[in-house]
Amino acid sequence: MPLRNRLKEYRARLNINQQDFGRLVGTSRQTISLIERGDYSPSVTLALKIAKALDARVEDVFVYEEGEHEE
Repeated sequence: MPLRNRLKEYRARLNINQQDFGRLVGTSRQTISLIERGDYSPSVTLALKIAKALDARVEDVFVYEEGEHEE
């Protein structure tokens, strides 16, 4: 998947678990887990909420790698 992320790293800095972070951004623990593993790409709205909750820029949390093809 060409969209990579640093969500787990940023979340660890806040010392917040997936369950609580999911509640903070309005989604489930399962969705946060899927995003962190790279198995799910969040909507633009959710990506913006995540970045805001982390006090980071979207492009610092999520990285689109051009040239890679989805399998």
